[in-house]
Amino acid sequence: MIFGLEFPPIENLVEWPNLFGPTDSWYGFNKIALINLVALVGTAVLFLVAGRQKTLEPVTNAPKGSRNLVESAVAFIRDGIIVETIGPDGLRYLPFLASLFFFILITNIFEVIPFFHMPGNARMAGPAVLALLTWVYFIAVGIKHQGLKYFWNSVAPAGVPKALLPLVVPIELLSTFIVRPFSLAVRLFANMLAGHILLVTFTVLCITLWGASLLLAVLPFSFLMLVGLTGFEIMVAFLQAYIFTILASVYIGSSMHAEH
Repeated sequence: MIFGLEFPPIENLVEWPNLFGPTDSWYGFNKIALINLVALVGTAVLFLVAGRQKTLEPVTNAPKGSRNLVESAVAFIRDGIIVETIGPDGLRYLPFLASLFFFILITNIFEVIPFFHMPGNARMAGPAVLALLTWVYFIAVGIKHQGLKYFWNSVAPAGVPKALLPLVVPIELLSTFIVRPFSLAVRLFANMLAGHILLVTFTVLCITLWGASLLLAVLPFSFLMLVGLTGFEIMVAFLQAYIFTILASVYIGSSMHAEH
C-alpha cells in the first residue's frame, strides 16, 4: 500500500484461475486459453467470410466490408513486408505470414476489450509457441531450398576466411538457431506485459482516487493518462504483430538463399 493506494499483487495481473478443471493443472482452460481460442477461430472466420464475399462497390468496383479489410491487410503484408524483405519469391509464404500477423494482432488487442483486459501474449507460453513455430518454419524453408547444406551455410557465411571459422561458426550457430526464437518470444511477451501492467496500474489508481476525497483532484489527470495509454496500447498491439511478422519474413528470406 502506497499513500493509501492498494495495488494488486503482480501475480494477479498474469495468473488466471481455470474456468473448469483442477485449479493448478497445466491443462486447465483459463482466460488466456479462451483468448487464444477466440483469436484462432476469429482469424479463420475472418478469412473464410472475406473469401466468400463476392460483392463489390457499384461505383469503384472495389471490395467492401470484411473483404475490403482483409484484402487491405493482406496487401500491406505482401507489399510492405514480404516484397520488401524477401522479394517476389517470398509470396508463396504469404498465407503463413498473414495468419501469423492476424493471430498476434487479435490476441494483443484483447488488452483493451471489455471483460477481458488481458493480452494473450502477456503470458510467455503463447509467444514461445509462435517463436518455435517460426523457428521450425524457417529451418524447413532452408532445407527445402538448400538441402542439408543449409545448416552449414547458415553458420559459415560465404567469404569468411577459414582461419576465422572456429570463431564465426559458434557465434552464427548461437545467433541463428538460439537467439532468433528467444528474441522473438521475449520481445512480444515483454512489450505486451509491460503495457498490461501500465494499464492496470492507472486503472487501479483511477478507481482508488474516486473514493479518496483528498486525492480526488488528481483523478482527471490519471484518467487522461489511462485514456492515452489505452490508445498507445492499441498502437503497440499492431506494432508488435508487425515486428514479429517482419522478422519472421526476414528469417524465411535468409533461409531461402545461401548468400544471405
